[in-house]
Amino acid sequence: MKQKIKNILRRVKNRQAGGLLPAIIYLAVRILHATMRIRIISAEVPQAFHVRGDGLIVVCWHSRLLMTPFAYKGRGVHVLVSSHGDGEIIANVFKCFNIKLVRGSSSKKGSKALIQLVRLARKNCDLAITPDGPRGPAEIVKSGVAQLARMTGRPVVPLAFSCSKAKRFRSWDRFLLPYPFSSGVFIWGEPLYYLEGEELEAFRLRIEHALRETTLRADEIACSSFKVHDNRLTER
Repeated sequence: MKQKIKNILRRVKNRQAGGLLPAIIYLAVRILHATMRIRIISAEVPQAFHVRGDGLIVVCWHSRLLMTPFAYKGRGVHVLVSSHGDGEIIANVFKCFNIKLVRGSSSKKGSKALIQLVRLARKNCDLAITPDGPRGPAEIVKSGVAQLARMTGRPVVPLAFSCSKAKRFRSWDRFLLPYPFSSGVFIWGEPLYYLEGEELEAFRLRIEHALRETTLRADEIACSSFKVHDNRLTER
């Protein structure tokens, strides 16, 4: 019976992916953001690239992507979004923010998406990727982002979000939903470049380490005793 209910809810969600649901989520996120006090730390990092007109590759964990449209102040970004059901909802929410999309993932239509990302990067377009998406493992960077940076010479810039009070869901990524009127913080990390002759796996690990460290710093700054619904912040 429980599985039948889940299947029904999944079908309803898929039918609404291109309907009212994305607009409702967009409005809810806008209202949530309006209630919060949010700081952006090291905004000069991406700003330096924007001033020069150089493109960059922004990476953020899948669990922290909800508020990220409010951190980006550039001329326009292309976001890699999965082609599966949940990705369709995310894609339509991003469209409400006037964010451009690249559809695909490392497991589905990956090669086509990579080719499109390479072309955009070589035109100095900004790109954004959740490197552990769309289905995990959580906080493990897939090799695609490292491959993209190696092929294009573009820097990978970590972006982390945290807040003082939040709900962590029991999804694969333990998705973080800030509570209204909480305090939030975005932190931009230092740009990471592929080093000539570097093994791709070593570069991937550098990206993973930097994003984890940036996220940990955001958690520490958001609140020394981070409060969440189930009394856990992260599972490291």
